[in-house]
Order: sequence, then structure tokens, then C-alpha cells
Amino acid sequence: MSINKSEENSNQDQNPRITWKGCSVLLDINDGDRVLFSRLTTGSKIKIGNKNYSLQPLIGCPFGSSFQVEDGKEGPVLSRVLQSTEGNNLQIMEESRDNRMLVDNNSAQSLTVEDIDEMRRKGASGDEIIKALIANSATFEKKTAFSQEKYLLKKQKKYAPRVLLRRPFARSICEAYFKKHAERIGFLRVDTLSLLLSLANVSAYSEVLLVDMLDGIITGAVAERLGGTGYVCNTYCGVTPYPINIVQMFNFSYDICQRIVHSSVAELHSSENETAPSTDELEDASNIRSQPNEQISSPSSQNAVIMEENEDGNMEIMSDVAASPKVDKGTKAGRKAPVEAIKLWKENGFSSLIIAAPNLDPWGIIKEVLPLLSYSASFAVYHQYLQPLATCMHNLQAEKMAIGLQISEPWLREYQVLPSRTHQHMQMSVTGGYILSGTRISGNDQTQTK
Repeated sequence: MSINKSEENSNQDQNPRITWKGCSVLLDINDGDRVLFSRLTTGSKIKIGNKNYSLQPLIGCPFGSSFQVEDGKEGPVLSRVLQSTEGNNLQIMEESRDNRMLVDNNSAQSLTVEDIDEMRRKGASGDEIIKALIANSATFEKKTAFSQEKYLLKKQKKYAPRVLLRRPFARSICEAYFKKHAERIGFLRVDTLSLLLSLANVSAYSEVLLVDMLDGIITGAVAERLGGTGYVCNTYCGVTPYPINIVQMFNFSYDICQRIVHSSVAELHSSENETAPSTDELEDASNIRSQPNEQISSPSSQNAVIMEENEDGNMEIMSDVAASPKVDKGTKAGRKAPVEAIKLWKENGFSSLIIAAPNLDPWGIIKEVLPLLSYSASFAVYHQYLQPLATCMHNLQAEKMAIGLQISEPWLREYQVLPSRTHQHMQMSVTGGYILSGTRISGNDQTQTK
């Protein structure tokens, strides 16, 4: 296989802490009000309010930078904001004042809408408008320190929106999708994702076998943990691999992309002396993909995916064909598994197995891929619902194929940690799904354990 050395060196020389032209980024607008993925190019733009802002100023900036919308000489621009701690040091003073005497009758603010529009026509920045609103408010000084902070944040989101430049990695991508478009990743929560990797014993130099029908979120998380060691092999029933579009958002280097491969179940089962199981048999055994998933796996979905919330609060997923550069074939993840690697997997087996296929019967697929594991190897199966995993667990016990079987239900609750107002969040997800985990054994191992 020929390798383009210039492409390989260019990818390896990139600083993962600083953005570069063509990299994928996660843009957090107004502290989570809008979340979207984009690819940084000279022509990429983002719409905030009724204006379009170029993303070119974000190129070459470190991840974690904050940007504020401003009106420049050539039009609206995103200007980088240096974080300061002057306005964040709220002194907790012993005072008896509170907000009980404040009445919201729309008479506290003397600055009218016409005055604000006039300031905008004269070129006033968002910070200047906020200062004018504070100066013309009759109740701002009477508010508590916490109420003043909430007032400032509310006005800042309206008149001086900010964009936080975040690095896409397993946690941030999973949180963004779960918050805005959870069904695309099978309602997989971030704590469930981390537990899934741990129960499957995914570590450096692991040979991980995946059945990933969650658009590649599991594949990217495993490859990120391996860090360019071992292999991530996506297997599938039939002739078409499952799409892994989310992997493109991770900004993986050339070395890591070369470790993400795919191979069919029939090919992994076949040998020189045995006849490989037919595709029809594997499809019937595992109740292969339903019609909605066939549409997702169309070849046209290989473009960079952008997830954006529209004005109605709904999440839209679209392909940014015009702004996204073409992905180089040399750095594209998901190539065909090398013949030498397949031969080693047939001889030694995989060290880990993860199944995340909501549209398949867990038992139908695990009885086909579990024999591909080496003995004493760990496996983990994710599903949104409990009953399919309970049935699968019973069948594994009856067939004496695994030990240490357990079904886990991760539970996560977030806390707001602030001075004098630390408490649990009032709203949280009901469940993050269920995980069936265990260890593969052989018949002789089962006899010895009794």
C-alpha cells in the first residue's frame, strides 16, 4: 500500500491544542443555547441572529478560546475575547437586602428600543449597550449580587453573543449529540459510553471488535483511547459496512486513522478449510438493519456532518458540502482490514468486543461474533432497553458461552456548584441505556469453574 508522505507528515505536525485549516470544531454559542459542529475553512460561516459571521478568525486559535460578535469595518466579525477574572469575583457580603421588594412592571428601564437601535446605527458595541442598560436601570443596584450576575448574562446573550471554541473529543461529541439529537447515537449518554469502554477492557494495544450502528461514536471513542495502538475493527453482516461519519469530527492523525478498519462477519469466520457462512444466513440470524438505517448508510452521507439548532429549537443535521474540504483518501478512517491482521485475528482472536446495535437483536448478533473473541476476553453490549439484554443474558448462560454476566444501568446526576447555591440540577435524563457485560469462556473453562 503506497502512503503519501507529505499528507502523513502534515497530519502528524499539527498541534492538537490549536486549530488549523480544515479541522473540525465544536462551537458552543451562549453557554449551550446552540451547539454545532463545523469544519474550519476560509469560506465557512456561522449564522448568529440574522447575520453571518466568517469562521476564518478561529483558525490558528487554541481550543477553549472565546469569541464575541462585533461590527467591523468590513461587516460583522468574530473577535477573540481574553478571559479576565475581574468581573467574576462576586463578594459574598453579609447583607439583608433581597429581591422581595422588586416589582417587574416594565418601568425600571428608561432606555427604549428606539434608543438601542440608534446606538447600534452609530456603531456601539454590545458591551456599550449593556453598560447603558445598567446605567438606565432603576433596580439594578437594588438586586442581589447573584441577580445582577444573571441580569448581565441575559443581556450579554442578547446584545453581545459569545462563541466558545471547543475541541471535539469523545466526551464533548457525545454530550452535544445527547443534548440535541440523542436518537442519532441511540440515546447513549456520556457516562454510559465511559462505562462501556471500561467493561469491555479497552486499553492500549487492544484488538477491539465493534458492531457500531451509532454512526461511529463508539468507533471514535475506542480509537481515541487506543491512541494509535492496536486495532479497531468494525464488523457487519451483509456486504455494506455501517457508516462512521462521526469519526471525521475527532481530527484523528494519520496513524490513528490507519488503525480503524472494517471486515465482514463472514470474512472473519471463513478459513482455508471451511466454507464461509453465506450472507443470507447471517442476515436472517441477526435480523439485519431496518429500512430507516439503510437510508443513513447511503454513500452520500460520507461528507462532513454539521449539527445545528434551528430557530424553532430543533436540531438539524446536514452535510456541509460547499464549506467542507474533501477528506484525503490517505487519512480517511475505515479502510479494509489488512489480510495479515485478519489472519492473526482468526488465530488469536480479539481482546475486546463492543456491540452497539439498537436495530439488531442482541442475541442474534452476539452468537455470531462472540466466537471471534479470544478466551477470557471481555465483551459489552449496549442497548436502549432492558428486555433484549435480559433475553441475551439468559441465552448466554444456557449456552455456557460466558461467565461474570451482569446488566448495568448507569446513573448520572449533575450538580450546580456555585457559592451559596450548590444543588442538584432539577432536570436530568431518565436513563442512559443498559449494558450487558461478561467474559467469554470455552466448554473446558466452564467445566473447571464448577
